[in-house]
Amino acid sequence: MERVRRAAHAGSWYTSNAKKLDEELEQWLQATGLTKSPNLRGVIAPHAGYSYSGRCAAFAFANIDPASIERVFLLGPSHHYYTPKCALTTATIYSTPLGDLPVDLEVNEELKATGKFELMDLHVDEAEHSMEMHLPYLAKVFHGNPVKVVPIFVGALKSGNEAMYGELLAQYLENPKNFFSVSSDFCHWGSRFSYTHYDKKHGPIYKSIEALDRMGMDIIETGDVDAFKRYLRDYENTICGRHPISVFLHMIRNSSTKIKIAFLQYEQSSRCKSMRDSSVSYASAAAKLDS
Repeated sequence: MERVRRAAHAGSWYTSNAKKLDEELEQWLQATGLTKSPNLRGVIAPHAGYSYSGRCAAFAFANIDPASIERVFLLGPSHHYYTPKCALTTATIYSTPLGDLPVDLEVNEELKATGKFELMDLHVDEAEHSMEMHLPYLAKVFHGNPVKVVPIFVGALKSGNEAMYGELLAQYLENPKNFFSVSSDFCHWGSRFSYTHYDKKHGPIYKSIEALDRMGMDIIETGDVDAFKRYLRDYENTICGRHPISVFLHMIRNSSTKIKIAFLQYEQSSRCKSMRDSSVSYASAAAKLDS
């Protein structure tokens, strides 16, 4: 039976007008000046409303060469629903204004059979935006190339569980037809986020935020998941996709396929200059075969 996950955030977080959306994404993709890479195995990209993070996200998705990819695993954090595990979708189709993306039911069943995953109700799935914000870009980039999606909703995982899921999913990294779209924003700064870390040696607040984010980005690029954990513990940076990123780093660690992550773009929603200000940071990265 067909179960469609609606594009619940279309019309608010991004336009529901297909023509306008297509033009907007095309413009951002072109503006990156990047070329498609056949060695690309995954991306890390933001998930805020497109007026905030759409331009930055293009730096991740512009690298995709759709010709050799058959399925995209989506790893997105949970913003509203608490689970200490990862959860799988119960939908069969993920809808976008630019066309539908079918769920790979075979792989979904394979993962379900491990007994390690919860199943996510359709209303929980639709309320969550972290994976949905990647879907229009994927529908656009894969237009004319059949692709299936494997959405994995990543809960509030303890370190041991991050390692367990990373180990379990590492086998899928071995297959060059698989691709991973990891969803995360970076620092959420300001009293409304209960996070106001400020190191004055960097100058204005927004420079301090950037220095903090870049420290985290540099560690992610090394692939050292333990160092990333220590960084999060020491600075408590409010990276909302820390669990999906950690799972992805564990996958890379457990895979014989050598993958190197490189960040390509960094932006902030606004430049914080006083303690009354607030901002969210966005960063896009490409995960490529390490030649």
